Amino acid sequence: MGNTAVTLFHGSKEGLDGPIRPVSRPQCDFGSGFYMGTDRLQPLTLVCNAPSPHLYELELELHGLTVLQFDANIDWALFIAYNRGKLEEYRGTELYRHYEQLGSEADVIVGKIANDRMFVVLDRFFSGTITDSALIACLASLNIGSQYVAKTDRACRQISIEKDRALTPIQCEEYDILSQKNRSEGIAAADRICRAHRREGRYFDEILEDWRA
Repeated sequence: MGNTAVTLFHGSKEGLDGPIRPVSRPQCDFGSGFYMGTDRLQPLTLVCNAPSPHLYELELELHGLTVLQFDANIDWALFIAYNRGKLEEYRGTELYRHYEQLGSEADVIVGKIANDRMFVVLDRFFSGTITDSALIACLASLNIGSQYVAKTDRACRQISIEKDRALTPIQCEEYDILSQKNRSEGIAAADRICRAHRREGRYFDEILEDWRA
């Protein structure tokens, strides 16, 4: 059997206290869980404005865990839409039930991360200003990492902390500037991609209407 461990990063606003648990805000991209990413810089830009932020390097052992892996496609986007509460109007439809059950048996969910560059693109898709074709083109073109979300206590027990690094105020200021730069670059790149795909694909509301009961 090959290596089933993966190195990931987690940013904490005040540092981890006690055992790792699958707890977060419920309206995160893949629901409540313990979030980790392949991109070291991404969690840094999320916590750099906190009073005492920490960056953790972790190892997640996937052996024996049930893993749901999302490709960079519309299924990924609609699962995020469900978890962010964007599908409540369609509660009771086959579409809603599908995403309500999707991942319910998974210990870990893996997919592209809606980082500084993709966050704005997703919001534009959900608000109906870009199509699914433009969204998928942005996913393919923008250099974004993946997020791994431990959804169960079983998965969390297979996470080990390899390094714990407290950030200095100077580092936090640097990462805040980097976060703003990444967001601006992402918006500019998304604008170019969306203009190239403006007449292709379907809008968010058009996709959902096909599933209305």
